[in-house]
Amino acid sequence: MNKSKRSSRRRLPPIRSGEIIDYKNINLLRRFISEQGKILSRRMNRLTSKQQRLMTIAIKRARVLALLPFLNNEN
Repeated sequence: MNKSKRSSRRRLPPIRSGEIIDYKNINLLRRFISEQGKILSRRMNRLTSKQQRLMTIAIKRARVLALLPFLNNEN
């Protein structure tokens, strides 16, 4: 009975079909960065490997262009 309960609960995908992974889409990129500013792992993000690669490249580009911080030191 526990097994059937798990399969019926479906998680929403982290990226909707209309969203494009781009370094200019800061609101999307912030969802995949930890509070310290680290890129979250693929298991935590529930992304495919291709999406994770694109996300990592977009986050790194945004950091170089100063759209995102490298570190989040607000202490």
